[in-house]
Amino acid sequence: MTTKAELDSVTKVKCAQPHDILGMHPHKTKDGKKCLLVRAYLDDAKSCEVVDVAKPEGARYPLKKISKDGFFEGLIEDRKDVFRYRLRIERFNGEIRQFFDPYRFLPTISDDDLYLISEGTDTRVHHKMGSHLREVDGVQGASFAVWAPNAQRVSVVGDFNHWNGRYHPMRRIGNSGVWELFIPGLESGMKYKFEIATAQGIPQLKTDPYATFFEAPPHNASIICEVDDYEWGDAAWIKRREKTNWMEEPISVYELHAGSWKLVVEDANRPLTYREMAKELVDYVKEMGYTHVEFMPLSEHPFDGSWGYQVTGFFAPTHRFGSPKDFMYLVDILHQKGIGVIMDWVPAHFPTDSFALAQFDGTALYEHADPRQGFHHDWGTLIFNFGRDEVRGFLIASALAWLERYHIDGLRVDAVASMLYLDYSREEGEWIPNKHGGRENLEAIEFLKKTNVLAHELFPGTLMIAEESTAFPGVTKPVKDGGLGFDMKWNMGWMHDTLQYFSKDPIYRKYEHGQLSFGMLYQYSEHFTQVFSHDEVVHGKGSMIMKMPGEPMSNKAHQLRLLYALMWLWPGKKTLFMGSDFGQSAEWKYNASLDWHLLEYIDHRGIQMLIRDLNHFYRKMPAVAKLDNEEAGFEWINCTDGDNSVLSFLRKGKKKTDGIVAVGNFTPVRREGYRVGVPHAGFWKEVINTDAKDYGGQGYGNCGGIEAEAIEWDGRPYSIKLDVPPFAMCAFRLKA
Repeated sequence: MTTKAELDSVTKVKCAQPHDILGMHPHKTKDGKKCLLVRAYLDDAKSCEVVDVAKPEGARYPLKKISKDGFFEGLIEDRKDVFRYRLRIERFNGEIRQFFDPYRFLPTISDDDLYLISEGTDTRVHHKMGSHLREVDGVQGASFAVWAPNAQRVSVVGDFNHWNGRYHPMRRIGNSGVWELFIPGLESGMKYKFEIATAQGIPQLKTDPYATFFEAPPHNASIICEVDDYEWGDAAWIKRREKTNWMEEPISVYELHAGSWKLVVEDANRPLTYREMAKELVDYVKEMGYTHVEFMPLSEHPFDGSWGYQVTGFFAPTHRFGSPKDFMYLVDILHQKGIGVIMDWVPAHFPTDSFALAQFDGTALYEHADPRQGFHHDWGTLIFNFGRDEVRGFLIASALAWLERYHIDGLRVDAVASMLYLDYSREEGEWIPNKHGGRENLEAIEFLKKTNVLAHELFPGTLMIAEESTAFPGVTKPVKDGGLGFDMKWNMGWMHDTLQYFSKDPIYRKYEHGQLSFGMLYQYSEHFTQVFSHDEVVHGKGSMIMKMPGEPMSNKAHQLRLLYALMWLWPGKKTLFMGSDFGQSAEWKYNASLDWHLLEYIDHRGIQMLIRDLNHFYRKMPAVAKLDNEEAGFEWINCTDGDNSVLSFLRKGKKKTDGIVAVGNFTPVRREGYRVGVPHAGFWKEVINTDAKDYGGQGYGNCGGIEAEAIEWDGRPYSIKLDVPPFAMCAFRLKA
């Protein structure tokens, strides 16, 4: 009955269509009589029987062992129609076991699914590919699907089959390159991988690209995990988010690295779990007045030192802090407390680890084959082939899965500049021009546009944020208007110019005064968030407070408070990295806790108190947030007083009492009797003074405010005569 070729294809693990051989099939004997043929490959079985589960007595039909390594077959001559059955085996140790045969089930992926997957347009592909607990034909188990078009054979291996690729070979479905198998009886928590035989027949173990949970390195196995049955309690937040125009709302983002935010000293200095963060982190962010938290990548990654930016699990929260449902709980609590959640997402590249995406089926599948397109010199990583439909669909699904499954409110897309340009960080001859002979990566550009459009369409109120360091046009312009479709872009130019200015000895700052105002030339070309991120406090750059010149530490603290007040009063949204908001002295270390003990000292505690007050001020002041992205919301008062190193500007609102006059002194010299033009008569209340004693300052200022005089100044009909403290920013609001 079974030919030698069929037998060899199974026992030598070369079969791409195991369902054609194994399982139960209608059959005709040599004399034309209809019956059933059943085959099974069970190399740990001594004997095997077919059990009819519909029969009360469980009718049994014995199969004959025709190979020493466990290939069984047999005819059921008194039956013509395929029926539901189990296999009953006796193992060599005498153990009896019954189970449903994986090779009696139809595919769990439809032809329509395969069409959309191949086209890269299935926005729910993550519900079909990978592993999923399902009930099929009344049987509980797990389905598996993986894309490996150039593989000779693919098997599911795991702790349920001794990691033996002979047990559960998958079927190739048509020409889609997708392999599929449903295995009854598998449960959540079981570990698995795919054993993929390349076109040359060389087997290699690969983790599931669509897995939702992983075990820790060095084994890195995927774990069957149910992630779609969490009961969320954030419906009110989601409903409010959908109706919010975030461009007119305050956005103050607390960027953090979950592994080093705070360690549990009494428990071997381990990081907080997701559930512990749901208490401690939430309380801190709420008290500090941030509107959002931004997690550095929490997608699964094998190497701690990559900070999460070398991803191997694009659909899985890292195991380091708990399970996927633990992460959901953290997001849920943040939402219930009115705090949005942004996560760093890394579609630009992936690591070369042999267990993950690299050479997935023995070929350059997810990456480009040509290193001029497929290898990133800066990071030693591989670049996605954005022109391949299935790869594009995989990445878009990754973005949408974080928004759908985990209720993430926004994605900060890492390294966008490296995606936009084919010659990014490459010398002449090291890159291949696009079809028009240009340097733009046309496929990556289309991928970003599509991702942004779908994120906004399917999840209203979602923020898409670009880390983009070049002058590429239209990053935050809608796709329909020719842009990339991001909501915001990190303002790297402002960050660079401002930090360069503050690095100067104050005596020379008058010669660089233009650096403070230069950013306004392009401020409204995009929707920006001002940002001091993790990148500014590593690799020898020094912490934020140590970037400030001069001694002692109190002098640095004065300047850092001035810098932060400038940032918060400047147009645009705000993003600040953890530790920087209390002036941590040391550079950030990914494997050590923040230096929370520094809050015992007024210089550091004062910086933290100022950030808290700036956040709350920003959130309740219409002039500072409502017109963040409109030119009508900003007006220079005096940007040319380099001799005094004083900068003054007006943040405007819809009403005259919304206006904020900001005056910054960037030298250690106190400016008494300094006159500033204002647009209206009345009492201008001092609402911010970074030199306040509560912040660790000297307490100079204007006694809570000052009455405007009818003295024309700075081209305005009124003016106020101020005492501007050294290294300080003061802000005033017209009293109603």
